[in-house]
Amino acid sequence: MHGVTAPERRYVITFGCPDRTGIIARISGFLAEHGGWIVEAAYHTDPDTGWFFTRQVVRADSLPFDADELRARFGEVAAELSAESSWRVSDTGERRRAVILVSTAGHCLYDLLGRVASGELDVDVAAVIGNHDALADITRAHGIPFHHVPFPAGGKEAAFAEVRKLVAEHDPHAVVLARFMQILPADLCREWAGRAINIHHSFLPSFIGAKPYHQAHTRGVKLVGATCHYVTADLDAGPIIEQDVIRVDHGDSVEDMVRKGRDIEKVTLARGLRWHLENRVLVHGNRTVVF
Repeated sequence: MHGVTAPERRYVITFGCPDRTGIIARISGFLAEHGGWIVEAAYHTDPDTGWFFTRQVVRADSLPFDADELRARFGEVAAELSAESSWRVSDTGERRRAVILVSTAGHCLYDLLGRVASGELDVDVAAVIGNHDALADITRAHGIPFHHVPFPAGGKEAAFAEVRKLVAEHDPHAVVLARFMQILPADLCREWAGRAINIHHSFLPSFIGAKPYHQAHTRGVKLVGATCHYVTADLDAGPIIEQDVIRVDHGDSVEDMVRKGRDIEKVTLARGLRWHLENRVLVHGNRTVVF
């Protein structure tokens, strides 16, 4: 039986700066100067903001230095091109970590745990935190620690302080709100900016409040869907990573619509998380470029 070949180690450079001539030449010239072998390259210019974006993937073994040295040297190029803080160098040799927050709905958690267990989603789930314990057993069945943090009336501030502490212990690359039915306080949104990922049904803001699928069924909608986005203090309005829809019709019951909605939530969240972990998402203001 043959062993599984480890994926080639790569460095991923994501970069944004004011658009001008010569940017691509400067970046590729820098990499070529050090023997960098580019295996992927993507570019986008936004005419509305005058901003340039790129994602470059380089074979790690083609460079004579490690990721830290690459960051230090590329920082000079970034400063020259006025990139400020909108650039990053990541190392695919570093394992990605995620912490998942849940309540009682399990469909997104089941899906993510299955993808991780099968190797389809390459991330270590360091912990699952729930404000209910309904999903403790399935989490522990996957060998992952589950932390139950109740959110009693009048005690949410202390509960969120405990959640913050638990998440910080793992310093995750992603904090996934997998149908976590609590609104993050503004200070946590700032602390987890660019890492906290949420999923919600696409009826927002059309059908807000209780029983959105019942409202949609009454209105006879033809599409249901989901939006995966980064969490900001502006509720359900952060930069969008991915969206998708599925058709429904007059023959579908409310239960059918809920089932289809959950299906599309699962795949949309999985895609968005994958792209985030692969550093394919560049945020500029309240918009994203996804390479």
